Amino acid sequence: MPKSPATKARSKRAGSQLTPGAIIDASLRIAARGSEHAFTVRRLGEELGADPTAIYRHFRDKDELLLSVADHMLGEALDAIPDGLDWKARIRALADASLAVALKYPVVGSAMASRTTRRSNEFRVVELILGAVREAGLEGSEAAVHYRMIGDTLLAYVGQQAAFLLFDADARAADDSAWNREYRLVDPQRFPHITGLSGELAEVTDEQIFDATVEALISTVEKRAATPRGA
Repeated sequence: MPKSPATKARSKRAGSQLTPGAIIDASLRIAARGSEHAFTVRRLGEELGADPTAIYRHFRDKDELLLSVADHMLGEALDAIPDGLDWKARIRALADASLAVALKYPVVGSAMASRTTRRSNEFRVVELILGAVREAGLEGSEAAVHYRMIGDTLLAYVGQQAAFLLFDADARAADDSAWNREYRLVDPQRFPHITGLSGELAEVTDEQIFDATVEALISTVEKRAATPRGA
């Protein structure tokens, strides 16, 4: 059914009043509800009460919107990090905050596991990690490599956790129960290590894995910083 002149006028007014910030906020609201439609212009138009095409007045395409939303998400993570922390605590706080916002906006967190926003808050994250590894004692190429190690590992882990939330409930439940079901039933002759640790494997939590990963990253930086140059 064609829109009435009054409806068209309201849509036009709403579209003209849109700002990039309002569109980003609407995308995050949709993403926080667990929806995969945070970057569809139709769904955004409904959320904003505006003509969907008005979004393209502010963003070239959906990918530019995704990168802008993701950068806003990074800013939310950074704002959760207290001032005055030493380098180890800054890495831990960044890791915790990154995971929290990725799980809050899973469709954004999963998409950004292999992307780069090339925007201000991503630059702030890079600056934070580089500052941490330099404070630890690394310089030059070693600082660059260890920054990438930390950044890429955190992106991979939080992206994986965010992507898991996008599966339907039955798929998640089946995966979560695998350690207590399928892995306990494997042939002990073929898989003796799995059989020998089946109880312990079933008890491992996501929190333990994440904490161990972050501590391993910090330990690697510490160990390299303590190693004489050229060794």
